[in-house]
Amino acid sequence: MFRTRTPRTRTSRANTLRTRTLRTGLAASALGSALLVAACGGEAGTSSGTDGSAPLAGKTVALLGYGDSNPWGAYFNDVFADELASTGVEITDMTTMDPGTQVQKFNQAVAQQPDLIVVSILDTQAMVVPIQKAKSAGVPVLAFDGPPDPAVADDVLSVLSDNEKLGEYAAENIIEGLQAQGRDSGKIIVLTGTKSMLVTQHRMRGFNRVLANAPQYEVIDEQDANWDPQLSGTIAQQLLAKYGRDGVQAAYGMADYMALPIIQAAKQAGIPVGGEDGLIVTGSNCFRAGIESIRAGELYGTATEDPGTIAVQTADYVVRYLTGQNPPQSEIVQEERITAENVDEFAEQCSHV
Repeated sequence: MFRTRTPRTRTSRANTLRTRTLRTGLAASALGSALLVAACGGEAGTSSGTDGSAPLAGKTVALLGYGDSNPWGAYFNDVFADELASTGVEITDMTTMDPGTQVQKFNQAVAQQPDLIVVSILDTQAMVVPIQKAKSAGVPVLAFDGPPDPAVADDVLSVLSDNEKLGEYAAENIIEGLQAQGRDSGKIIVLTGTKSMLVTQHRMRGFNRVLANAPQYEVIDEQDANWDPQLSGTIAQQLLAKYGRDGVQAAYGMADYMALPIIQAAKQAGIPVGGEDGLIVTGSNCFRAGIESIRAGELYGTATEDPGTIAVQTADYVVRYLTGQNPPQSEIVQEERITAENVDEFAEQCSHV
């Protein structure tokens, strides 16, 4: 029923990503150490590897990440598989973008008793009971990107994006862009990711916290675009039609692939973008198209949280855990703000998808 995820040829890209940040560099070092422990018959209890077998052969991971229909998820899934390919870990692909389907697949994964469930939680509250079931069944759970509900936080391992920081960066981009245009007031529209996710809620918490320091700029509409580029474009068209050319001065699309449809919708409506008096648009996680748009002077800014970096760190965590390295219960991926001033510094990191 479920397919085993096999790696694609992305090794060179993953290696580049591995060296991009200090944290990730340390993670790569730990990966080598963890495999060495396994190869030497360390506490992990895995295959020694002296007979040529992969050091974690026989270990199984159920991957309940974002589905491949989501561009962020598709690249994460590929890099994650690439990073674990040499270890012998078998990955069962149970990815989806539907919260209800994820709950169903999660329960099926628990019944299959993998060595680890790796999940990006789509509906925080709906996953509380399934996570409790996993704990009762003795199946460990590793959440990546966004955290679980606080009710089960102590029962889950995690490699998390710094989502509040990503929201803060988006607000800083908008404030800076509007101030550069000399505006003493401004109306903002927001297209969020799936609102049932703590990923989305935490980004909005950071966004609103920073925006509160600039009350002259006001959010007038906030819509759930469900991490969907097409839906983002549709909603953007509706909001720009509703408020008109003079009714919106800035927009936040929670990912570059949500921010760019806002820019496209503005162009179609005859609304200028960027520059001295155009619409200020920001994303909060980077893609190649977003980097190009910043260079073109259209997207004001974005932030890192690229899928490759967190995939490398998550895969590394998996190896450390399965080889008995006892990694900390939770790790946070360092995020960076990106604008025209420093876009060249992050262009390579953000241009793999």
